[in-house]
Amino acid sequence: MTHTRVPFLFIALLLLSALTLAQVQPARDFSKQNARPSQDWVRDAVIYQIFPRQYSTNGDFNGITKDLDRLKTLGVDVLWLMPIHPIGEVKRKGTIGSPYAVKDFYAINPDYGTPADFKRLIAEAHRRGMKVIIDIVANHTAWDSVMMKTPAFYTRNEKGDIVAPVPDWADVADLNYDNPELRKYMIEMLKFWVREYDLDGFRCDVAGFVPTDFWETARAEVDKVKADTLWLAEWESPDLMVNAFNLDYSWAMHAMLDRVLHGQMPAYELRKVWEDQAAKFPRGSLRMRFSDNHDERRAIARFGEKGALAAQALVFTLDGIPLVYNGMEAGDTTESGAPALFEKRPIFWQFAERRPEMVKFYPAMIALRKSSNALRRGELRWIRNSDEARVITFARRAGAEEIVVAINMSSSPFVGTLEASGSFDEVTPNAPERTVALPAISLEGHGFRIFRRRN
Repeated sequence: MTHTRVPFLFIALLLLSALTLAQVQPARDFSKQNARPSQDWVRDAVIYQIFPRQYSTNGDFNGITKDLDRLKTLGVDVLWLMPIHPIGEVKRKGTIGSPYAVKDFYAINPDYGTPADFKRLIAEAHRRGMKVIIDIVANHTAWDSVMMKTPAFYTRNEKGDIVAPVPDWADVADLNYDNPELRKYMIEMLKFWVREYDLDGFRCDVAGFVPTDFWETARAEVDKVKADTLWLAEWESPDLMVNAFNLDYSWAMHAMLDRVLHGQMPAYELRKVWEDQAAKFPRGSLRMRFSDNHDERRAIARFGEKGALAAQALVFTLDGIPLVYNGMEAGDTTESGAPALFEKRPIFWQFAERRPEMVKFYPAMIALRKSSNALRRGELRWIRNSDEARVITFARRAGAEEIVVAINMSSSPFVGTLEASGSFDEVTPNAPERTVALPAISLEGHGFRIFRRRN
């Protein structure tokens, strides 16, 4: 998502889009199809989102390259860089403008450095075993984009005027995918970045605003340049997962997580969302799980410190691929969504001195995930507990390994039971190692506990 919006406008737009499609074509059942298969490194990944101009004091590629050893130690596998292209000036919002108002898809924002700087960042990440993907904004451009030299690339209203995708996104102009020449231009652009920079894939902004058949063709063409890349759709629609994308956003789960942690909905609604989506999506679909990103207020600001840890504990243990947004591991509260999306607001890394629990949580949780086939690839089974309005409990299993997760979504302590029995080793990050006997369990307010046994 790219521009100023009310909370969860994305979900509203998604539903509106789905309803519109339903009016013009019969519903298609994707649940009986298989999702596009993903390579092991995708299935095992921890994705780390970087807003380059906010990441360091200088806000450039070199500031990221200097920090790669720390990111490797943290346990990150995939670096996702928000748009790295020059930002438009015409109709821009704020002082600097949104990075999603792209002026030239073939160029690099000079504020971030040179092409050589970017190539060095990618090469150094690869040397450490990390992958790099970049944000692609295929739906629209800045009003002063180089593509404006070809007006036929853009959508027009009945008066013949080029239009924005939605009224609130006044700083960008909508691209017209009915034009086959535009499609060729965008596919060649995607191939350019993989061929010239050895990138490992793309995060595709508002992917549902672009026709699915374009993404499928683009994916097939890019695969000829470099096989086994990662494509992440910023959308939530089953059709995207069949041929085009490895991952999508689990927006509905995130929206419900927000409501549950604010006491607006009972915790068991998270299970209902998961079950509803599992019944609709292709078999084997990979969903990106997140509690924070550049479109939202920081999780720590929305949920408090303990609530933010509970939310991210769910992200790391639920099925799917977890996202860490830059600065979360330091407890940063600096906003990067609107209006800060259009300004320079560097991460305040010194928050780490006041948030030791955050500093300990992230590497420990990532290490646990990497040590557990059940957490990375295991099937998920929801299990009952004695207060499902406040507590969620589920199990992950792969082979002989079983993981049981319990998370208190309320601020009040919980003492009760869950639907699991026997002897387990407690593997909760930064908790004492011990053997416990379930089903009895206690949790602090917004507390979480993780147990493992091997049969």
